Amino acid sequence: MAFGSHARHFAGRPVVDVPADGPLPTVDGSVSWRLSVWHFDETTVEHQLSDEFRVAFDRFVAQAGPSVESLVIGAWGYAAFHPAPIAQLCAAASRLPALRALFLGDMTSEECEVSWMKVGDVSPLLTAYPALEVLRVQGGEDLAFSPVRHARLRELTVQSGGLSRAFVGAVLDSDLPALTDLELWLGTSDYGGDAELVDLAPLLAGERFAALRRLGLCNAEIADDLARALASAPVVPRLERLDLSLGTLGDEGVAALLAGQPLTHLAELDLHHHYLSEEVAASVPAALPGVRVDVSDRQEPDEYDGESYRYTAVGE
Repeated sequence: MAFGSHARHFAGRPVVDVPADGPLPTVDGSVSWRLSVWHFDETTVEHQLSDEFRVAFDRFVAQAGPSVESLVIGAWGYAAFHPAPIAQLCAAASRLPALRALFLGDMTSEECEVSWMKVGDVSPLLTAYPALEVLRVQGGEDLAFSPVRHARLRELTVQSGGLSRAFVGAVLDSDLPALTDLELWLGTSDYGGDAELVDLAPLLAGERFAALRRLGLCNAEIADDLARALASAPVVPRLERLDLSLGTLGDEGVAALLAGQPLTHLAELDLHHHYLSEEVAASVPAALPGVRVDVSDRQEPDEYDGESYRYTAVGE
């Protein structure tokens, strides 16, 4: 599933949709422009860039390119058939000289399920835009990353139903000296999420990204294992915000987390969408006075043939 609504704010700016035709609307202040072209019919050709999106993108860049600081890419045709327009975005870099924030894949499940979205290797975007500061990507199929050096990237968010250990490893092998915010939706093994604790070891040991202050390890079926590891992880003391939301976190994981190293230095601990008992959920903010704790969206496990099942917020 994907979220049920499009982003209305991105990179601290309101999102304004690019109209299908005509001039761009007059805006007051800085905005994130959102370009989305959903198209599917019986003539749709799989594995080819959507002509409709290509034309709409070129028209938008011709209208506003030099002034665009923040860009949200929604549907690029039918994303289960058409590959993401990464090459087109890279080719337009000289025409988007002010771009500092990019969100690729802002779609609802009605437009395309996350796991169906053909994305590819997103690292060329960082090479093409050396001044980029914020990159958010949503997708699943063929989602890849290659180790890269980027001097100015501050925020990297990857929203997926399942991240491979190859993807996670390539992110951690990258040289990102300015990175303060990292959010990875690890997902489930059913959708390619085979990254394990050992793959995250350099990150948890504090050996990567010296500027990191916010860490999100979200939407994870291994949420309890993550919580147990974070109880003693060297990266935690330098964090200001920790996010374990959207996953399968239960009482055992939270008990280990609270019994470990102090967390009262955090400004925020996000655990929403969890499987905690009411008693344990209430104990978290009580144990961490002064920390903004989110334990909303409590889930109940499914019971089937005597087995109990927990689910991440986003899978297919």
